[in-house]
Amino acid sequence: MSLPTPYVSLPTPDASLPTPYVFLSTPNVSLPTPYVSLPSPYVSLPTPNVSLPTPYVSLPTPYVSLPTPYVSLPSPLEEVNDTHLVCQTASSNQTGGVVVRVLFGKAERTIGSMKFRYLDDPVITEASPAESFYAGGRVIMVTGRNLDVVQQPILAVWVEPVEVQRVRRRRRLALLTSRQQLVFNSSLTTVMERCSILSSSQMTCRTPEVSADFKIKGVWFQMDNVRIHFESIKGQSFTYYPNPDFFRLNREAPNAPYRFKPGGVIAVEGQDLTRAISRQEVTARLGNEECEVKTLDNTHLYCEPPEVQPMSVDDGSELPSLKVFMGNLQVDLGLVQYDSDSLLSPVPLAAQIGLAGGAAIIILSVLVVILMYRRKSKQALRDYKKVLVQLETLEINVGDQCRKEFTDLMTEMMDLSSDVGGPGLPLLDYKTYAERVFFPGQHVAPLTRQLDLPESRRQTVEQGLQQLNNLLNNRLFLTRFIHTLEAQQGFSQRDRGYVASLLTMALHDKLEYFTEVMKTLLQDLVQQYVAKNPKLMLRRTETVVEKMLTNWMSICLYSFLKEVAGEPLYMLYRAIKYQVDKGPVDSVTGKAKRTLNDSHLLREDIDYSAMTLTVLVKNGVEVQPCPVKVLDIDTITQVKDKILDQVYRGAPFSQRPAADSLDLEWRSGQAGHLTLSDDDVTAVVHGRWKRLNTLQHYKVPDGATVALIPRSQSSGGVGVNQVFQTGEKTPMLEGEEEEGLRLWHLVKSSEDPDIPKHRKSSMRDRERAKAIPEIYLTRLLSMKGTLQKFVDDVFVAILSTKRPPPIAVRFFFDFLDDMAEKHGIDDPETVHIWKTNSLPLRFWVNILKNPQFVLDVQVTDSIDAVLSVIAQTFIDSCTTSEHKVGRDSPVNKLLYAREIPRYKQLVERYYSDIHSAASGCYQEMNSTLTELSGSFASEMNNLVALHELYKYINKYYDQIIMSLDEDSSGQKMQLAYRLQQVAALVENKVTDL
Repeated sequence: MSLPTPYVSLPTPDASLPTPYVFLSTPNVSLPTPYVSLPSPYVSLPTPNVSLPTPYVSLPTPYVSLPTPYVSLPSPLEEVNDTHLVCQTASSNQTGGVVVRVLFGKAERTIGSMKFRYLDDPVITEASPAESFYAGGRVIMVTGRNLDVVQQPILAVWVEPVEVQRVRRRRRLALLTSRQQLVFNSSLTTVMERCSILSSSQMTCRTPEVSADFKIKGVWFQMDNVRIHFESIKGQSFTYYPNPDFFRLNREAPNAPYRFKPGGVIAVEGQDLTRAISRQEVTARLGNEECEVKTLDNTHLYCEPPEVQPMSVDDGSELPSLKVFMGNLQVDLGLVQYDSDSLLSPVPLAAQIGLAGGAAIIILSVLVVILMYRRKSKQALRDYKKVLVQLETLEINVGDQCRKEFTDLMTEMMDLSSDVGGPGLPLLDYKTYAERVFFPGQHVAPLTRQLDLPESRRQTVEQGLQQLNNLLNNRLFLTRFIHTLEAQQGFSQRDRGYVASLLTMALHDKLEYFTEVMKTLLQDLVQQYVAKNPKLMLRRTETVVEKMLTNWMSICLYSFLKEVAGEPLYMLYRAIKYQVDKGPVDSVTGKAKRTLNDSHLLREDIDYSAMTLTVLVKNGVEVQPCPVKVLDIDTITQVKDKILDQVYRGAPFSQRPAADSLDLEWRSGQAGHLTLSDDDVTAVVHGRWKRLNTLQHYKVPDGATVALIPRSQSSGGVGVNQVFQTGEKTPMLEGEEEEGLRLWHLVKSSEDPDIPKHRKSSMRDRERAKAIPEIYLTRLLSMKGTLQKFVDDVFVAILSTKRPPPIAVRFFFDFLDDMAEKHGIDDPETVHIWKTNSLPLRFWVNILKNPQFVLDVQVTDSIDAVLSVIAQTFIDSCTTSEHKVGRDSPVNKLLYAREIPRYKQLVERYYSDIHSAASGCYQEMNSTLTELSGSFASEMNNLVALHELYKYINKYYDQIIMSLDEDSSGQKMQLAYRLQQVAALVENKVTDL
């Protein structure tokens, strides 16, 4: 077959042709082996064999076509010669086999013997680790699908020189997306490394080397023409860190060899040795042999060299050098010389004299240190007494002010006391209390949820959950279940607390059994800590049983809170709120002039005036005026809160309208009505700062008439009867931006909004670390003196033994005494720490810091800051260490330096009286537990708790079954078989029944 060539005319046969025109046959093409490609465009098609006849003449440029069911797609050519052509496949919108056609002008050749197949694009599901150092070479293990289809997998990194990062450029790119920036930025370059495919689901990639002078702009996998950004895999960005820094072995004399005694290990020092690398990825070689890496931490690498000195691999040196390899990083740490004769050689006389002299110097140094220590101890005692005298002097100086403030406060609190004695105490009902203690921070706790099941499955699932409930009432199953969960690596600390609270819910109707299981688990815990450090037991909540203990204390002490401790706690809260609200409070930062917490102290001197507003309150048909005290520098939201506090005085916080659901309206007679708000068109803006509106801003006079009116739906207000679960209100976040503006109220959080957050934090820490000026300490002491009676009342209510302590406390302290006696612990300090960790620090501190767990109140940041100091004082009072303060002590310790010794005596007397009381309260405890089970069991959502517990059983199903089968008693009781029955009912799990 001839190939037509356009625009060539042949002369007649009689004409003389200087060069003969040759007709050639069409080239033959074939694919050497069956090939596949990806639907994404521009993936290299394997090279077809092209057979061109000889002599070779010019032909029209061929191209390859891959027809699809919809369209024939040409593939661009990369290379053409007399035997091969290379092209790139076009994209396809579906998978499957296609026929390859090669066109030479109008001539066409089809490879019909085999088809070219399009497969799905590769997918990467996991890639780890997600960090490397600049030298690169760290192995990234990649998992996914269809990885073996890719011809050239590459790990690529976009980098940009650091000097290119200019403010002008940042502003120009501010509105562009990250991908648009990469296109726009001409200074970006790419470094890459080829990856190795292990199988269709795994491949390894080594991180490219990146200069420390470059900034990383993006990391991705280039799978032929499929680009997969690292961040898109699991939402985690890839990070480059500076290279680890190793120090030479002989730092004093770098050119001298390091002397090594056989039988030991070589210690290598450095910095950031574990950043972006693990011990398994590090190798070390001494000469021609390996130095086995034993330990790697942030500053040291320890490796064990061979017993015999290895040969050198470097020319020009007979001694081997130690080299450390981390990816592409290779570090030569210097020569090593074995010192094999040093152990056998006699000690020279000069060395003996030197050793004796050195020993004498050490002894003299120790004596000097002891003398200096004694001198410093005496000096510290003198400083302590001096600080106490200074604090006492300061308190005397502010005494008159404290007495005046205390008188005003007591007048306010006397009005409140008449309401608190009865129904006026806003104590939470038991269900809400348990929900907040068992599941803190959860907006939708299991106590309030319903079992969400399709009706067709409900009966079967509930039957399975009842069988699970029966299993949980088997002590062997329950303890095995808990221990098996705690042994799993993926069972986090959050999971431990959640499971403990679910078990508390599920077994709430059997508190006697719950208590026995808790004691069994605590006995196991004591066994573990006695072998290590017994003083650390119950210090944190790291196990299921520790959270079970917290919940158990919460259940047993609810009636004590209701009858004894609730009222003084509420009075303390109201006293703090009254005092804080009397002075300025910054609505943005939460800082206040009246506080106990130096980190929340408003240190600037701000002019303000107290004023009284006449609030029109609608009472039925009548409208009555109500006077409310506010400050002229209060924001509108703060004014609304103070009005609601006064109007709904004594009412639970959840039963009053939210401030966001109401508008404040200023009624000025003939001038009309004006709606006030924190932010409107009249707000003052200076540069990037916008100030929140205050009464002073609107020029509202003293005695003005205002009213709270419902906010219209269009204004997006919160519902009037909205109930806040936690009762917490956080001020506006520092640095909150609104259309590029930063809000402020009384003080600006930072004069330079461009300062990074970590620098702001360090600046605040440094500011807090400075010695607090006397004027500010005076403010704190004034607040402390005013609140002192209410703090004392709470501590005495908790720790007094004038009335019998709660039976649960006596029962548990007896249990701890028995455990100490059983394990031979006769150190009183250890038992004191156990009791402190189990009750004051585990329960009471939580209540002191979070009164909203017990009371239906709102805790703002400024109130929380004061409560934190009081709670810390309670913690310090329960410790056994001597409480000494100096000039550098934290401010809260200075504030209560004189009171803490008295509180310590209160704690010690409390523990001593309980220990001295007649034991044998087990029968009384069982009766109390039975009563509590009957009183509150109906409040617990038993089925929801069981269903949530089953999710953990399902997650660790095989491990739990195996654990039950390993126990001979469990086999006799067929616990594994019964759990399989539960699984079959709850989720139709096919089991080997």
